[in-house]
Amino acid sequence: MTGPITTTSHQLLPQQAGRCCGLVAGEVAFAGSGPGDPDLLTLKVARALQEADVILFDRLVSAEIMALAGPQAQLEDVGKEGFGPQVSQEEICARMVAHARTGKKVLRLKSGDPTVFGRLDEELTACEAAGIGYQIMPGITAASAAVASIGQSLTQRGRNASVRFLTGHDMKGFADHDWAALARPGEVAAIYMGKKSARFVQGRLIMHGADRATPVTLVENASRADQRVIETTLDRLPTDLAAANLTGPALTFLGLAPRASAQALSDLKMELA
Repeated sequence: MTGPITTTSHQLLPQQAGRCCGLVAGEVAFAGSGPGDPDLLTLKVARALQEADVILFDRLVSAEIMALAGPQAQLEDVGKEGFGPQVSQEEICARMVAHARTGKKVLRLKSGDPTVFGRLDEELTACEAAGIGYQIMPGITAASAAVASIGQSLTQRGRNASVRFLTGHDMKGFADHDWAALARPGEVAAIYMGKKSARFVQGRLIMHGADRATPVTLVENASRADQRVIETTLDRLPTDLAAANLTGPALTFLGLAPRASAQALSDLKMELA
């Protein structure tokens, strides 16, 4: 006989209690707008856009998504551009807290998912230090949208049981990654904001024994109408990247080619075997 069925109650954290049904006056909601296609917004974030009194949004949030904001919303662009104009993190935190203290429903809108390379912890800490309540609304991260656009999977049985998410924007500490492990055949990595670090990545991987023919795919403006896919190899990565003249946000996949190309290569290898 089976024993009695037991249930475990899951208590909400203090910042979560009572915040499941919408925005709360005097508090901050951290939300992910996804990769840009408004059809990929979660229903929760779409409702938050309609409810918010103030929306502090990042540079990469698409215009189509911002058009969904309620007519009462005060829109504040607090975007950062790598090596370009920026609103400081301190200023963002200060504005966020100040608006919440006046009793407004504050939406801090980030591109992709706020928990992936979104500097979320610094802003949560600012809320906690000010005694401001908050909630987190996840979104679809760029890697998920970009890999779907090339008909691939981030993991595959028999190929890779893990995937690395790296950011090439902040080079401090970037050199400390386990490049030897990443250089092994079959490994997969998604590099966010990696256009400027392409030559560095190429050098590190080749230095650690990576095959120069390792497939590399870059997806610019994933999920948007102007999406572009650049198929290359580790050997040609910097050259092809420069020739493509990418101007939008791009995600780099190490170890993945678009599905049709990958299948053709597999068929060729079987013919030659």
